[in-house]
Formats: sequence, structure tokens, C-alpha cells
Amino acid sequence: MSGILSKRDKLFGIVIGVWLLGTAAAVFALPPLEWFGYKGRILFFHIPMAWIAVLTFLMGAWWSFAYLRSKRLEQFHLSSLSNKVGLVFSLLATGSGAIYAKLTWGAFWNWDVRQTTIFILLLIYTAYIVLGYSIEDEEKRGLISSVYSLFAFVTVPFLIFIIPRIPSLKSTLHPQRFSMDAKMGLVLTAALLGITAFYIWILRYGAARQRVKTAEQAQLIQKDIESIGLGAEGLESAGLDAEANQNGEETV
Repeated sequence: MSGILSKRDKLFGIVIGVWLLGTAAAVFALPPLEWFGYKGRILFFHIPMAWIAVLTFLMGAWWSFAYLRSKRLEQFHLSSLSNKVGLVFSLLATGSGAIYAKLTWGAFWNWDVRQTTIFILLLIYTAYIVLGYSIEDEEKRGLISSVYSLFAFVTVPFLIFIIPRIPSLKSTLHPQRFSMDAKMGLVLTAALLGITAFYIWILRYGAARQRVKTAEQAQLIQKDIESIGLGAEGLESAGLDAEANQNGEETV
């Protein structure tokens, strides 16, 4: 990592780390949340995870669209990274929600409407990852994965925002509304800003790592070309020597 990131990105990462640690400490210093008690502290982790998951899937779709227009592989790489990060954060949001469900309702999983829709979303984006790894040609992988990413994101608003609010399906264990004072709101805002900055740092690191990888591949290709060229020159020289020897023998 030391050879990939610039000094500015390293400093950015340190600041984010300190910010998130400070936010975590502030969460544990908060009083019990109304209606939730002390277990409500997990919401200060769960909500930022859910927020950043939606943001990463949105940006993954955006870069997929950009790649389909420009065919620039760096945009596909950003789309792929963003969707993978989104899947990780979705798993963290699901896990934190399951812990809260266990503490509140006695079971990690109840097939609540929100748990069901997030499970479907996890399957959709897991399929995206599997699809990408199953295609060897990078340009073909970029094309098919980008189209899939666009269609996958179309399901996000429905699964996260619309279906759980359908009146006939609205019977849910998931908290609908809750109130918090100004201090709690400030801590939640800090958590949202910190996790968003962390996502930006991941993208910067991923882009820098991809540039290094591309440069290394270019060097290997250049070495192969040079070795082929030297081989061709050797064959040509050997052919000229053989021709010269043959001419000499004919002269004798």
C-alpha cells in the first residue's frame, strides 16, 4: 500500500480513521435512545451502512453507464469496485440489522419484508460478482457486467424504498420512525460523513492500485515485444549468415 497511495491519500486515510474512531466513541457516550434503549446504539452503525450501500450501487450504475458510452476500462473498474464495496456494506447492514432483531425480537431472522427485500438485493449483486469472474476477456466482461449493473440498480429503489412501504406489506418489525435529540443527530451526521469519506478513500485506493497494475502489465507487454523483436533479429541474422555461407560455397 505504501507504494500505491500518495502522501495526501495516506493523510486522508488517517484523518478518516481518527474521525470514525471518534464517532464510535461518541456513540457509546450517548444516552439511551427513546423506545430503543441502549441497544439503539447499533442504529448509528446500521443506518450509515445502509446509506453507503445505496450510494455505492448508484455510483456503480453511473460508472457502468459511462463505460458503455466511452469504453474506457478505468470507468468499468470503478463501477466494479463500487458494486463490490456496496455488497460488503449491504452485508454489514444486514448483519447489524439481524443483531438488532435478535436483541429486540429474539431471532436473528424473521423474514420481515425489509429482511426479505435486502436478501433479494444481496442475491442480485452476488450474481454480479460471479458474472464478472466468469468472463475472462476484459472488454467483454466490462460490457456484460455494465449492462447487468444498470438493470441491477433499477431494483434498488423498489427493494429498499418502495416495496417495504406498500400498504399491504407494511406490517413490519422494522422501526418506521424514531426521534433523537440534537446531540444524537450530530453524531449520526458525523457517522454518515465519515463512512462516505471512507468510501471515497476506497475508490481512490482502488483507482491507484489499478493504475499500478496497468503500468506493470504494459511493462510486461513491452518486454515481450522486445524479446520477440530480438528473436526476429536473431533469426534474420542467422538467415543472412546461412545465405552468405551458401554463396561462399558456390563461389568456391
